[in-house]
Amino acid sequence: MTLPLALTMGEPAGIGGEIALKAWLRRREDDSRGGGQGGGTSPAFFMIDDPARLAALAKHLRLTVPIETIERPAAAGAAFGGALPVLPLTLPVPVQPGVVDPRNGAAVVEAIERAVALVRGGEAGAVVTNPIHKQALYGIGFAYPGHTEFLAALAGTGVRPVMMLACPGLRVVPVTVHLPLRAAVDALTTAAIVDAGRTTAEALTRDFGIARPRLAVAGLNPHAGEGGSLGREEIEIVAPAVAALRAEGIAAEGPAPADTLFHAEARRRYDAVLCMYHDQALIPLKTIDFDRGVNVTLGLPFVRTSPDHGTAFDIAGRGVANPDSLIAALALAGEMAAARRAAPLGG
Repeated sequence: MTLPLALTMGEPAGIGGEIALKAWLRRREDDSRGGGQGGGTSPAFFMIDDPARLAALAKHLRLTVPIETIERPAAAGAAFGGALPVLPLTLPVPVQPGVVDPRNGAAVVEAIERAVALVRGGEAGAVVTNPIHKQALYGIGFAYPGHTEFLAALAGTGVRPVMMLACPGLRVVPVTVHLPLRAAVDALTTAAIVDAGRTTAEALTRDFGIARPRLAVAGLNPHAGEGGSLGREEIEIVAPAVAALRAEGIAAEGPAPADTLFHAEARRRYDAVLCMYHDQALIPLKTIDFDRGVNVTLGLPFVRTSPDHGTAFDIAGRGVANPDSLIAALALAGEMAAARRAAPLGG
């Protein structure tokens, strides 16, 4: 049985509502450019949002999107062909595009919590999150740096989740993420690389259907340290991590010079790259496919994807937001959920 995907509202003053409306309008497109391994018709999804605000937004943007309020996710499949199904969550304050109102923050958080509960309860197939504005949530006691950490807390497994960015032809995993570059170098450890590699390999098998994943591991320094003359991190930190992964039976290669890892021929030799810091991972991915990158959280007991962009307050409400990344996130979430059903962890 294919379950509908749960799409959260995200920050209501951003572009999340607009791209969701546009994603529904493009639900029947045979778009082989999707963010997953294939393409085709969009999987059915429902929003956790305020139906009145979505209807008003559709009218403002002149998008012909009927809104159908549903009581349970089970009704989404039947509704999806003719209307955007919405599981209602009332916003306390009217939304003005581009203008954040912290009084709506509790509803933003509740949408995420409900999506996770529905997936874990077997009523939805995966969580797809629209972008949030973290600073607006900090004022209501949101104690997490972002979605990833909050989702890990909701999962309650104690496993540190790993962020993957994916587009057709490339998957990258930054071992250190949102840190200043100096701090990222200090934070890089053999254990962190091994943990990220182990979680990535497990997810590639379980969620992407790759029987024996191949990991490339980037070096930190130019030319992967040039044998120690340009830095010893490759010798002292990265190479031991690669050896440890290989000892666990994971096909890992490296450390490799990052400047030769991302051209077309090199990308055919691996299934994902472990990168040592944020920009080492995101620059090549966004260069290859800026509009259709997908953020995937690995290591959770449920599937979660998200568009790889922010709230875009500067264009909110103008009708120009590009839904491609959300469409790719929905497609990939559907594929991952199907792969996980076919080959559950430990199966």
